[in-house]
Amino acid sequence: MDTPVTVQYKINAPIDKVWEALTDKNEMKSWYFDIKDFEPEVGKVFNFFEPGGESKYHHQCEILEMIPNKKLKHTWSYPDYSKLKTTVTWELMPEEGGTVVRLTHDEIENFNELGSNFSRESFTEGWNGIIGQSLKGYLEK
Repeated sequence: MDTPVTVQYKINAPIDKVWEALTDKNEMKSWYFDIKDFEPEVGKVFNFFEPGGESKYHHQCEILEMIPNKKLKHTWSYPDYSKLKTTVTWELMPEEGGTVVRLTHDEIENFNELGSNFSRESFTEGWNGIIGQSLKGYLEK
């Protein structure tokens, strides 16, 4: 059985501000990815590429669950490389002086055959950078 990648940080910002950063495509492009077709609604599919213009990895995701100011859950896949999908869950919890953001990326083992860019270590490093540096830096500025 696979152990999910879990990354958690406290961000010194109110929960509604964190939620807005996670679900407003105009805010997302300031700290995450430029996701032009993102619509915050269950069942909606969105697509994006990593920053930098290489467009090497096409990411495709579908929103599975949304509980405003609490949870955003979506699939995570690379349709050009594999038919398999993983699941990413963003959870927000109020804490004195801010918000705890916990990201859980499940079923990483589905990408084992795709090489080191899709490894547990690569995802752990990526999510730590995205939440611990980009999101945190964006919201605490």
